Amino acid sequence: MSSKLEQLQALLAPVVVALGYECWGIEFSSQGRHSMLRVYIDKEGGVLVDDCAIVSRQISGILDVEDPISSEYTLEVSSPGMERPLFTIEQFASFAGEQVKIKLRSPFEGRRNFQGFLRGVEEQDVVVQVDEHEYLLPIDLIDKANIIPKFD
Repeated sequence: MSSKLEQLQALLAPVVVALGYECWGIEFSSQGRHSMLRVYIDKEGGVLVDDCAIVSRQISGILDVEDPISSEYTLEVSSPGMERPLFTIEQFASFAGEQVKIKLRSPFEGRRNFQGFLRGVEEQDVVVQVDEHEYLLPIDLIDKANIIPKFD
């Protein structure tokens, strides 16, 4: 995790929790002079647009005071949704049994993209079965991971 992302997590997660929500995860991407800060919130029963607005107002105030992002940025507060992103080893463990799509920061065994069955976790590795092969992917190598929704 980058130091900027760690700084934002330390600053914003307690604010989200104090408002009664779970801070599911934070994404920060810098694209030249403009950056995107996305904060995912969750709560029992789901997240409504009003929930996102409440958290967005509070986070905006904190960001204005603390000023951790020097460039222009867009703040987006969102629910994790159906294609729920996974950020922590605990989240991967709790979604064992689901289909996932994982993109790595750098190649592992010659590839960066994995789509398959999330078997669980072993220490700091995410266990994914792709076809007949099982991969142990170090969580530190994972750039992005999402649940693939089922439509029954």
